[in-house]
Amino acid sequence: MKDNKKSTIIKIVIIFVLICMYLFVPPIKNTIKRVIFIFSMMDVEAIKGYILSFGIWAPIISFLLMIFQSVVAPLPAFLITFANAALFGWVKGAILSWSSAMAGAVICFFIARFYGRTTVEKLTSKFALDNIDGFFEKYGKHAVLIARLLPFISFDIVSYVAGLTSMGFWSFFWATGIGQLPATIVYSYVGGMLVGGTKMFVFGLLILFSLTIMIFLFKQMWSERNKKQEEPRP
Repeated sequence: MKDNKKSTIIKIVIIFVLICMYLFVPPIKNTIKRVIFIFSMMDVEAIKGYILSFGIWAPIISFLLMIFQSVVAPLPAFLITFANAALFGWVKGAILSWSSAMAGAVICFFIARFYGRTTVEKLTSKFALDNIDGFFEKYGKHAVLIARLLPFISFDIVSYVAGLTSMGFWSFFWATGIGQLPATIVYSYVGGMLVGGTKMFVFGLLILFSLTIMIFLFKQMWSERNKKQEEPRP
């Protein structure tokens, strides 16, 4: 009983400190607003410019940006992956993107496990969680592998949902690492080669490809759900 009470107090204190930092420390509040605005532009060049503005600290800023977008889902991580490849070369960019995405996924997992569904709903949305619940129920731990291949299915929300289940951390960790590696390498290699109009063309193809697969998966889930509802009850 004492341990539970102590854990609850720690959770409340952490949340209180973070809220106070956002409300009463202007540089932190302004930085967060600026980052969200840059992401909302869906512009790789804007993200590259922001990261470069920090000089030698650019890799660290990129690492922190990836963690930030993980926690504040569903900001698109592949924009940072493209930017990293363009700035640091596709090999170093891939390593930076993969390791920072891993760190973000782990943080999401433990936020969900430590604070529970109510907090996760505030960081994401109830609608998004409900949709991913069905996805996760159908594919289990493989949902982590599948989601990372699809830029517009939020892998971060999948990380949160995994933390809400009984899935062990190491199972989640290895599935996450393996699942995100192919996409990270592909996006980094493509992002490092593309410029100008070609980049926009391939960017459009990625969006079309992702949306097509996403629609197919949700259609399959919806069909199976309807079948279960139509099955006669014993």
